[in-house]
Amino acid sequence: MTIPIVRTIADLRKTVAVWRQEGLRVAVVPTMGALHDGHLSLVRAALERADRAIVTLFVNPKQFNSAADLVAYPRTEHEDAAKLAPLGTHILYAPHASEIYPEGFATTVSVAGVSEG
Repeated sequence: MTIPIVRTIADLRKTVAVWRQEGLRVAVVPTMGALHDGHLSLVRAALERADRAIVTLFVNPKQFNSAADLVAYPRTEHEDAAKLAPLGTHILYAPHASEIYPEGFATTVSVAGVSEG
């Protein structure tokens, strides 16, 4: 059993649009990969509550203060896909950073209050 891996926003939107046209409920479990039992329990919960489940796997470079930490973060896509497939996960969305942050990307969000020390 294998799980489809989707790399582009356009392909993901296309699939989800079909599911919604069919009246299906879609759940999303966002992760940075290196899946463990906690992640898998979230996937099981998503599958209990929705008709389709998408797990995202994106190691967000904007989340790291240190380039060394980003490089050191585990990349386990194949192992993660193998853990997700038997659960019945419908899609593993694993975009490259350039898909999320295309050339010329300049958007930032600053939230007052909750993000302050």
